[in-house]
Amino acid sequence: MADLLTERLHASGLRVTAGRLAVLEALGDSAHVSAEAVALHARQRLGTLSTQAVYDILRAFTVSGLIRRMEPAGSAAVYETRVGDNHHHVVCRRCGAIADVDCAVGSAPCLEAADTHGFVVDEAEVTFWGLCPDCIERTPG
Repeated sequence: MADLLTERLHASGLRVTAGRLAVLEALGDSAHVSAEAVALHARQRLGTLSTQAVYDILRAFTVSGLIRRMEPAGSAAVYETRVGDNHHHVVCRRCGAIADVDCAVGSAPCLEAADTHGFVVDEAEVTFWGLCPDCIERTPG
């Protein structure tokens, strides 16, 4: 597994470090993970890694296109390794669960703005909001 992670870092033009490997491994464990969860996992693997180092690594990964950062309104940012496609997200209003939603139209951007104000649009980000199946099941009624 370390070889695959090392390859992904090299392919993104990033230097391989123990911290970067630990963060990338933590990101691979779940679809949408918070910086705090990444830090906890990385510290379990390495013994020590500063919070600032985790945020610096996440920023470098995002800038390089290795990961994607998503920040649902009113929530902390989460990170995912699913990149390079044109997917969106659905977020539970009650518990904050997040799931990927494939774009209904296809290639990026899958939506077209009525007026781009001169911008060249290359991506559309959509967040659907509702209740997840677990929260619906727990709703009295």
